[in-house]
Parts: sequence; structure tokens; C-alpha cells
Amino acid sequence: MHTTLKKVVVTQRFFDAAAQEYLQDHGCTVEIAELPPGEADGNLTHEQLVDILQGASAWIVGHARVTRELMAVLPDLKVISRRGVGYDRIDCEAAKELGKVVAIAAGGNTEAVADHVVALMLAGIRRVRDFHTRMIDGCWEIATTGDLHQKTVGIIGYGHIGQTVAKRLSGFDCRILVHTSNPGSAVEWSGMPVVQYVDLQTLLKQSDVVTVHAPLTPATRFLIDNAALHAMKPSAFLVNTARGGLVEDAHLLQALRDGAIGGAGLDVFVSEANPAYATVTQELLALPNVVATPHTAASTEQGLARTNWVAAEAVVAVLSGSPIRADCVIVDGRLVA
Repeated sequence: MHTTLKKVVVTQRFFDAAAQEYLQDHGCTVEIAELPPGEADGNLTHEQLVDILQGASAWIVGHARVTRELMAVLPDLKVISRRGVGYDRIDCEAAKELGKVVAIAAGGNTEAVADHVVALMLAGIRRVRDFHTRMIDGCWEIATTGDLHQKTVGIIGYGHIGQTVAKRLSGFDCRILVHTSNPGSAVEWSGMPVVQYVDLQTLLKQSDVVTVHAPLTPATRFLIDNAALHAMKPSAFLVNTARGGLVEDAHLLQALRDGAIGGAGLDVFVSEANPAYATVTQELLALPNVVATPHTAASTEQGLARTNWVAAEAVVAVLSGSPIRADCVIVDGRLVA
């Protein structure tokens, strides 16, 4: 019997062969968009996305803006599967109204991001970037740094990644403070360290290191602003690998210049979504007490393979009418009467 293959469009690089084969084995054709060198799908225009996605039943997306206007002109599109866990660039209300499913690759990038968080902490506290630059300039002078060992680390947001960071930090004998809107959501993993749930102000005032892992929502936008930064210790180190909009980068730049905090490790920037902040980002990158990476925390070969697979599983589940993992579902427009 002839079965019509369902078209799946992928607008992300590094979509591995195993994930492609999984989709093909489940009745899909896979088209991987050719992106210009150095650009991601977030740079594609509405018109380019419409052209790429014509006739697609499913879209595995990275950072493209998924607007109501876009979804409205793609009636065949049933599922938008995010290769990652953030979904602030997707109009979820519109997706629900238009009968579409929005899924995320829950848990797929957890280990990779948690490792990266600790890497930024260590690089900042041990002044790796500063020393490297000094040595290039011929300065081999030894200066003291600090330990991560037994530091107080504040974790804002305590989902899969926040909890995995806490587990990593247990090996450093850190005291761990947690601020989260839902303390009861923490997973009971064996070997998890004891954490202390506190309000945000207590966390900011007591932490030697603050790492942000909250979702970006209207309530959390610029959660770390001038007031929050000045509530921190002058020696404190801030890490953001979640979303640029959680930290007001212009305020962070001024706080670093004024010595209000000791340094920052950044994988995400406001300028990724708002080009008006491009100069702020460049000025942050120029500071010796900032260590930065280009939104690459999740981009290990192993991490991408896991997120590719979870994203592909969500696509197959929706297109075949099978149950989809509950923690992957953000919106299920099929349930709307």
C-alpha cells in the first residue's frame, strides 16, 4: 500500500544522521535548510521561512521567530519541535489557536549546558581569559585568584539544568542556594546535594556565584537589573547561559565597570534578539573580567545528538498520533475544541 511521506524541515545545523534515519524510518522525508555561512535560522526573514516551509508537516527549529503570521500561511504544518528548551520566540498562544503542537527537547541539552556553566564559573573565578591575554602580551606575572571549592552558589531557576548544575557543584563542596517559583518541581535524584530555598534578595546578597536558569517570560525579563546587580557582593561572579533577556546587559556592563560585581560568564546576550544592544555586547566582550561564548553551551556533539533525537521523537509522535512525552509539550492545539 502506498503511504504518503510527511515532509519534515530542519532549519538547524548539526542535525545528525541517526536522527534523520529515525524520521525516515517513521514515514518522513527530511529537508535540511541550507543556511548562509555563519548564520542561524534566527536570521531568516518571514518570506524565506515561508518558502522553506511550504508543504512541511513538521518543523525542527532553532532560534527562528515563529509568529502568528508565519503559522497562519502554513496550514500543513502540524508540529513545531524546538531543538532546545527555550520557546520565547514562538507565539504559543497563536499556535494553540491554529491547532498546532509546540514541543521542546526537554532534557536533551541538560548535561552539556551544566558542564558549560561550571566551565564558565571556573574560567571566571580563575581569570583564565585575563591571564591568557596577559601572556600573549608577554606578561607572565603571577596573581592570585579564588577557589570554587566551598563557595556559596545561587541558582535562579531549578529545572533540569539548574538541578544538574547543583549536582555538578556538589563535587566542589559548594553551599547551594536556590530561588525558584516552584520548589516542589525538583527531581529526587540520588546523590543530589542539599540545597536551601531562599528568596531572590537573600540569594543575591549571600552568593559568591550566581547562575541564571529561569525561562524568559514577561515576568522574568531583565530579572537581573541594576538593583539586582547592586544587591550582589562586589566580588560575585554572574553566569548566564539561559536567555539574554534575563539579564539587562547595559546594566551589567555598567556594574562591571563600576566594580559592583567581580565578573561575568556569558553565553547569551540581549543583542541576539535586539540589535540595538550590539554595542553593549561588544563592550562587554572587551572587559578582562568577562568570559564569553557565542550561545554554544548546548552545542556539544553529544548534546546536539540528544536534542536532535528528542526533537525528532516529538515530531514522529505528533504525526503518527502517538503519545508525546508530557515534559516536551508546551502547547497542544489539537486539544482545543
